[in-house]
Amino acid sequence: MSTTTRRGFLKDTALVAVGVLGGGIIGGRWPESLVSGAAATAETPEQRLKTLGIVLPPAPKPVAIYVPAVVSGHLCFSSGHGPRTADGKMITGRVGEDLSLAEGKAAARVVGLNVLSSVRARLGSLNKVVRLVKVLGMVNATSDFKKHPQVINGFSELMVEVFGEVQGKGARSAVGMGSLPSNIPCEIEAIFEVRTRG
Repeated sequence: MSTTTRRGFLKDTALVAVGVLGGGIIGGRWPESLVSGAAATAETPEQRLKTLGIVLPPAPKPVAIYVPAVVSGHLCFSSGHGPRTADGKMITGRVGEDLSLAEGKAAARVVGLNVLSSVRARLGSLNKVVRLVKVLGMVNATSDFKKHPQVINGFSELMVEVFGEVQGKGARSAVGMGSLPSNIPCEIEAIFEVRTRG
């Protein structure tokens, strides 16, 4: 290819790229031909639950003076939830003493199911969740236990499964506690950004 031809080819390629990107950005949408594929067929959170075979338990009822989830502006705040199983029983025990790391992580996933259930009950659908914003994970553990983040990963991995790799990850804290109510292994609260319409 001659130098003149090569320059012409590069110029045409650049113009096409600018046209596609500029049209997508300035026009506020991508050409239909570029939307087909993964973006166009992306599953909603509710569809992902079905695809993964995840059945949420009944929304937990408050056991004290509070509500399970509150919407303020574009944020949904979940109260601290414990690991209540689908049959209504609470998982109990201290991680590092009564429960192993794997058992603590499994309990944190159960907490996640309960949080999702409360958020769905408050919003009407998990499809109204834009993204996970913040998580506070509290682990009832022995004084020498050091793997609190790995326990809370049970919750976080579920959020990624349901909301996606980007929207399912938020800022997070994972801390140890000397005790938790009813001797549950973990309690987790979360903040979600939500759509207030639609």
